Amino acid sequence: MRHTQRVRVSLCVCVSRVETGKQEQLWLSRSITLTTHSLMISTTSSTAEMVTQGKLQINAVEDIEDKSSGRLGCFGWLLVIVSMLFVAVTFPLTLFMCVKIVKEYERAVIFRLGRITDRKPKGPGLFFVLPCTDNFVKVDLRTVSFDIPPQEILTKDSVTVSVDGVVYFRINCPISSVANVFNAHSSTRLLAQTTLRNALGTKNLAELLADREGISLSMQESLDEATDRWGIKVERVEIKDVKLPQQLQRAMAAEAEATREARAKIIAAEGEMKASRALKEAALVISEAPSALQLRYLQTLNSIAAEKNSTIIFPLPMDMIQCFMPKK
Repeated sequence: MRHTQRVRVSLCVCVSRVETGKQEQLWLSRSITLTTHSLMISTTSSTAEMVTQGKLQINAVEDIEDKSSGRLGCFGWLLVIVSMLFVAVTFPLTLFMCVKIVKEYERAVIFRLGRITDRKPKGPGLFFVLPCTDNFVKVDLRTVSFDIPPQEILTKDSVTVSVDGVVYFRINCPISSVANVFNAHSSTRLLAQTTLRNALGTKNLAELLADREGISLSMQESLDEATDRWGIKVERVEIKDVKLPQQLQRAMAAEAEATREARAKIIAAEGEMKASRALKEAALVISEAPSALQLRYLQTLNSIAAEKNSTIIFPLPMDMIQCFMPKK
């Protein structure tokens, strides 16, 4: 406000003293520009100061929240000190209660007066807990597999099928698996059953039987995205078996059998057509050379004699037999 008043005063003085001379007017104009520059600098500096103060306040609030989230308070520290004194007084006996061991594939999430200490799990190896104020939960990091129970699913083309599968998962973040979900393993099992129903309900029976790998990949992506907040990593999902009703199996078997019979008849007809064409070509070749028919006759006799038959049939032309037949 002060800077704006200065600008107004300088403008009035400049208007009133226009006739005094050019030098005084130039001097006043310079003063006006200087005051405007100072006004702009002051406003920018004030806004910058307000922004920096706001940022500092926000950062301070965030830091206070982060720091206060892990604090125990005066009463909490008093209980911790009392627990330490109790451990020191009864040292030989409380040694077995305070020292804990977790294996290589395990981690321990320690709660001190209901708060997670150090925001990270302990282990593997030895770690120390206070008997009265600390409580810990062991988390297994190995890959766990479970069978999805058979689910009665109605496909997109209104066919009822029973589908079961298997899921492989492991705990990736022990703290999230303990703090964000009540029972990580049970929740993952229930979510896998629901995901299986939702994924297969949008597929036809033919897609379900042919594209099992694609369905498994889509289920894995859905489960992994849903269980990320629980600290669980879904490694693999597989569909084991698809059970069809007995009537549907019989209908599909009859359809497949009819299709194969029709195909066999078509193949036999094509073979007969090709054989008749070959016989026609052979007859044309034989008709061009009369001696070829006699050679064919001798070849037939040779094949009959090779099989050690006692009966040999000689075909005779009808012209030779007619001379022996009585005339009417």
